[in-house]
Amino acid sequence: MADELDIRPDVRASGAGCVECLEAGGWWFHLRRCATCGHVGCCDSSPAQHATSHYRLSGHRVITSFEPGEEWFWDYGSGTELPATRLADPQSRPEDQPCPGPAGAVPSDWREHLHL
Repeated sequence: MADELDIRPDVRASGAGCVECLEAGGWWFHLRRCATCGHVGCCDSSPAQHATSHYRLSGHRVITSFEPGEEWFWDYGSGTELPATRLADPQSRPEDQPCPGPAGAVPSDWREHLHL
C-alpha cells in the first residue's frame, strides 16, 4: 500500500514551519507534512491552507500531522485516515515553537482568521 500512495519514509521535512507562510511573512495554526516529498504546509484551519494547496498542485495524496504528539496520516485521494508510518526525523515542529506560529507573525485577532 505504501508504494501505491508514494509514502517515502526517508525524506526529511522541508523545515520547521509552513514553507509558503515563512516566505510570505504569514502565519499558521497547525502544520502538516507531505509523506511523499516532506513539504511542510499549514492546515485547512489556517488562513492560507498551504498543505491542501500542495496536494492540489503536486498530486501528493498523503499528509501527516507535523504537531508534537500527533501521529496520524490522511489520504486526500480517498478522504480516509491511514495507519501511521515512521518518517525521517523530525517528527514535528519544534516543541518550543508556538501554536499558532511563527512567533512574532501571529495577529492578536488570529482566531477571527481561522477556517473552522
